[in-house]
Amino acid sequence: MLDINREFRRSFALVERNFNLIKRYLGWEIVFLIYTIVNTLTIAFIGLSPDGSGQDRVLYLVVGALLWGFLSVLFHEVAESVQWERWEGTIEYSFMAPVRRLTYLGGVCLYAATYGAIRTIIVMFAVAGIFDLDLGSANLLTGLCVLLLSSLSFIGVGLVAATLPLLSAERGSQAAHIMEAAILLVSGVYYDVSVLPSWMQKLSLISPATYTLRAARAALLDGASFHEIKSELLVLLATGIMLIPLGLLVFNKAELYAMRTGKLKRSG
Repeated sequence: MLDINREFRRSFALVERNFNLIKRYLGWEIVFLIYTIVNTLTIAFIGLSPDGSGQDRVLYLVVGALLWGFLSVLFHEVAESVQWERWEGTIEYSFMAPVRRLTYLGGVCLYAATYGAIRTIIVMFAVAGIFDLDLGSANLLTGLCVLLLSSLSFIGVGLVAATLPLLSAERGSQAAHIMEAAILLVSGVYYDVSVLPSWMQKLSLISPATYTLRAARAALLDGASFHEIKSELLVLLATGIMLIPLGLLVFNKAELYAMRTGKLKRSG
């Protein structure tokens, strides 16, 4: 019989372990955080005109940079969970432990969402300290809903990408980064997708980030209500409902393949 409290405690233990790893590599975490802040500020300055005008464009770019920062961390932490286990030399112990795979992946996703939210909040305050951003007309409740639904979608995409390091110890992580780069290119993070070539615009329709950015900008920049962006919200919800079970299924299949072929023993 499934003990929900016990499974949740096991998931939380994985979250605690991953935050302890941050302490272990704190120096690098600070470096990456500073780089993210500087990168976001650089993108924001691009929107400013020499006379200091262009605040609307700055806000457009900042919203895109912050959202992509959160979504990319979410994707990266889930997709790279297997590779991190390889680097730490714990992959065989983690996968052979008497823990449900859903519990393990649930802990990974919970950590990714928490870690991504903390990083995004820090970057947001750093940017707000430089730019006088006007969010007086923003619908924050709708924006939060967009963020939650997009988290489901990107967790699903991350779970699918997490199978790649299982299938190939050497190339899987590289393939996951290529997938992330493709999503960045076609989703309109720093520009409207209408400027893309027609074949890229078609690809943007299958990226959950496209709908996340469109809905979040409508909520935060134009004060859109739930009703006004309901089509984007429904797409994000449907994507999460479809991709999370698919990701779990594919991950289990890939894990069985990796065990059968001895790929878990490899550290490459």
